Amino acid sequence: MSAAERVFREEWGRVLATLVGFLGDFDLAEEAAQEAFAIAADRWPRDGVPDNPRAWLMRTARNRATDRIRRDRALVARYDLLAARPEVRSMRDERLELIFTCCHPALAAEAQVALTLRTLGGLTTDEIARAFLVPERTMAQRIVRAKRKIKAAGIPFRVPPDHLLGERLDAVLAVVYLIFNEGYGGRDELAAEAIWLGRALAELMPDSPEVHGLLAMMLLNDSRREARFDDGELVLLADQDRSRWNSAQIAAGRAALDRAIALGGRGPHVLQAAIASLHAETPCDWAEIAALYRELARLTGSPVVRLNLAIAVAETDGPEAGLRIVEDLGLDDFRYLHSTRGELLRRLGRTDEALNAYLRARELTDDGAERRFLERRLTELRRAAPWR
Repeated sequence: MSAAERVFREEWGRVLATLVGFLGDFDLAEEAAQEAFAIAADRWPRDGVPDNPRAWLMRTARNRATDRIRRDRALVARYDLLAARPEVRSMRDERLELIFTCCHPALAAEAQVALTLRTLGGLTTDEIARAFLVPERTMAQRIVRAKRKIKAAGIPFRVPPDHLLGERLDAVLAVVYLIFNEGYGGRDELAAEAIWLGRALAELMPDSPEVHGLLAMMLLNDSRREARFDDGELVLLADQDRSRWNSAQIAAGRAALDRAIALGGRGPHVLQAAIASLHAETPCDWAEIAALYRELARLTGSPVVRLNLAIAVAETDGPEAGLRIVEDLGLDDFRYLHSTRGELLRRLGRTDEALNAYLRARELTDDGAERRFLERRLTELRRAAPWR
């Protein structure tokens, strides 16, 4: 990554957040920011990156916005407001305000994700559409509708008051978590965007244990990225080459977890980070992992968490104990329930039932690497039961 590209990556959200704060208009702010970055992309390779690139970008964007407003006499009041602002303001609150605006509960979840990636992440509409496997036009419509909703509903560009902060922070963290999960299956660019957003949140909210917990969880899980696939084929945790794990990322994740715990964190993201940290140890302390999953299940009431608990229990008390939990979950349309059930049945030697479970998992799976893994399991089981 060149110096100019690094500046673009680091400064897009800061510059856009400040412009949205100045103008109160997403479209005008985004247009001015895009023009400033385009001018920089043309000039900086020739003239060099300025000593203060953020100030250069802000000054250029302000000038472009001023020119646009001057051309539109209906926005003369906004021009007066802009002209009265100081040229450089603190970026801290503005980025925080922007992500809380993007994740306002009045917006649909998919719109929150798209708008967050577009504004703070700096991804193009086409990049976001490809990452979520939808047509570019569909994604563009989502983003446009989200911006219109913000304007029509008068959603304020500010951090919510203290009594709403916890509720709204939960929405922000849920969006970042969703982005990371979308990337964890192999779309590395999305996982990287989520981690970048997590770092930005940790910088903006240094005293929030759940923010640090989420960042820790993402770093620890993403540290295994290079080992999770071998020539495009999925590799389970137990079979991964640990020499391919990113030790620096594990250390950074554990440092973020330590910070979360020091802040008194015992929330869902902190617990998930603690579980991810234990997974990075050799050997895994499955009893402690099971205990953490029990606490996480108590906090969230999530059947998916209980499915993960079943996997840990199977490691400590045997597959029969894990299977008893799985059979009580009722997640019939969740592919991982069936693949987990198939694995536990396979370990118990109940081959016919395992085959049926893996077939159901394959039926529910679109991901190519996961389907190929399930096919390998089915082939192994059929060899063990040639009458099938």
